[in-house]
Amino acid sequence: MKLSTKILIALALGVVAGLILNLALPDAFATLDKYVLKPVGTLFLNLIKMLVVPIVFFSIVLGTAGLGDPKKLGRIGAKTIGFFLATTTIAIIIAMALALIFKPGVGDFETEGAKFEAQEAPAVTDTLLGIIPTNPVQAMADGNMLQIIAFSVFVGFALTMLGSKTKGIMDLIEQGNDIMMYLVNLVMKFAPYGAFALIASAIGSQGMDAVKAMGLYMTIVIAALAIHSVVTYGGSVAFLGKMNPVKFFKGFAPAMSVAFSTSSSNATLPISMKTAQENLGVRKSVSGFVQPLGATINMDGTAIMQGVATIFIAQVYDVNLSIGAMLTVILTAVLASIGTAGVPGVGLIMLAMVLNSVGLPVEGIALILGVDRLLDMLRTAVNITGDAACAVIVDKGEDKHVGERKEEATA
Repeated sequence: MKLSTKILIALALGVVAGLILNLALPDAFATLDKYVLKPVGTLFLNLIKMLVVPIVFFSIVLGTAGLGDPKKLGRIGAKTIGFFLATTTIAIIIAMALALIFKPGVGDFETEGAKFEAQEAPAVTDTLLGIIPTNPVQAMADGNMLQIIAFSVFVGFALTMLGSKTKGIMDLIEQGNDIMMYLVNLVMKFAPYGAFALIASAIGSQGMDAVKAMGLYMTIVIAALAIHSVVTYGGSVAFLGKMNPVKFFKGFAPAMSVAFSTSSSNATLPISMKTAQENLGVRKSVSGFVQPLGATINMDGTAIMQGVATIFIAQVYDVNLSIGAMLTVILTAVLASIGTAGVPGVGLIMLAMVLNSVGLPVEGIALILGVDRLLDMLRTAVNITGDAACAVIVDKGEDKHVGERKEEATA
C-alpha cells in the first residue's frame, strides 16, 4: 500500500475515532488524549520539526548555488513573490464574495461575553529590517525562517562566486541535504500514526455544539478553500505550468494530507519539498528556493479565513462595510501576509490587523475560535499547495530561459 493511501486511511479513521470519543465517550477522550493521542501526535510533529531548519538551510544554499547567475535568482524571486501576492489577493476576494452572498453572520449570536486579547503585530519595517540576522546561529536556534532563508541565500551566492575554491564545502552541503532527505523518508514511515493521533485529538476536542452553531461559517470557508485550490491553483498550473491539474493534485496529495494533520506549513516543509521534487518533477534548485519562502510568506488559506471572518463579524455586529472598507481589507490582508511572516499565531494576528483597519471589534474573533482549529488544518493544506503550484510554474518558466540560452550559444 502506498504511503499516501495509508495516511488518508489514517486521517479517515482519526475523524471517526474523534467523533465517537467526542459524542459517546467524552470522559474517556480526556484520558486517551492526554496519555495516547497528544504524545503520539507531538512525537510525530517533533520528528518533522527536527528536520526543518537543517533542510531549509541545505536546500536554499544548494538552490541558490544551483541557480548560479544572480540575475536568475532575482528573476525567480520576483516571479515567486508576484505569484504569492496575486493569489493571496484572489483568495480573499473569493472569500469575501461568498460571505457577502450567503451571509453567515446573519442570525442570533451571543456577543456579550466575547473576549479576545489581540497580540500586537510587528511593524512592516521591523519585519523587513529583521530579515538580515545579526547572529545566524541564533536565528537557526529560534527557527526564524526569514533570517535562515536570507543567510542561506548569502552562503549559496558566495559558493557560486568562489567556484572550485569551495568545492569541499559544496560537497559537504550536498551530503548534508542527502542525509536530511533520508531522514524525511524515515520519519514519513511514522506519518499514518501521527496523522491519526493529531486528527483524532483535534476532532475529539471540538464540541459538536460549536460546530453546529458555526456550520454556515465553516461551510463558506471550506467552499472558498476548495474553489481557490481547484480554480486558482489548478488553472495556473494548467495554463502557466503546462501540467495536468489532476496529475498535480494527485502527485502532491501526500504532502497535503500531512499538512492537514499537522496544521503547520513549516513542519510540513520537508515532506512538501520531497513530494514536489519526486512526484511533480520540480528541480531541486527551484523547489529549494520557492517552497521554503512560500512556507513563510504565502498564506492564501489564512487570507480566505480572514475574508470570510471579516464579513461574518461585520454581519454579526450589524456593520455595513463600504466598497472602500472592503478594498482596505484586501490590501491589509495581502500586505500583512508578508509583514507578519514567521510570527507565532500569525493567522489571528493578521485577522486582528484586518479588523482594526476597518474599525470592527476585535472581540468578534472569539466567536470563531471554537472551530478555528479544524479550519486551520484545511487552510494549511491549501497554503502548501500554493507553494507547490508556484514551484511548478517557476520551474516551467525556467525551461524557457534554458532554451533561450541554448539558442544564443548555438548562434
